[in-house]
Amino acid sequence: MFRFILTLVLGFAFGWVLIASQAISWFRIQEMFHFDSFHMFGLLFSAIGTAAIGLAVIKKFKVKSVRGNEIVVTPKPVEWKANALGGLFFGMGWGLSGACSAPLYILIGIHWKIGLALFVGAMAGVYLYAFTEKKLPR
Repeated sequence: MFRFILTLVLGFAFGWVLIASQAISWFRIQEMFHFDSFHMFGLLFSAIGTAAIGLAVIKKFKVKSVRGNEIVVTPKPVEWKANALGGLFFGMGWGLSGACSAPLYILIGIHWKIGLALFVGAMAGVYLYAFTEKKLPR
């Protein structure tokens, strides 16, 4: 029960941060793609910095998961073609929709139709990948 409440609280906190930082604003996203403002770039870079510091703390102090297991971060191999193709599709969807896919549930919750369209697109992408994964080159 504790894990469920913790997950819920952290989810609400993350949603609040996304709303407060204007990450759900199509205007901020368009500013970023037109290089008119540093706002979203600053948000993204601060997220990368926060993750780097968090991972360093986890490794240095050998922090355990909520279940008490050791957290092990295994590096993934760099697959240039897959990363470039995935990034291209992700970026095209982001740019065309004018909405970030991270706050999908927030967009749906505040009754923005673009949230539903993004959710349908994201699920279609997940299923498309699942059906074609075995056929993709390694």
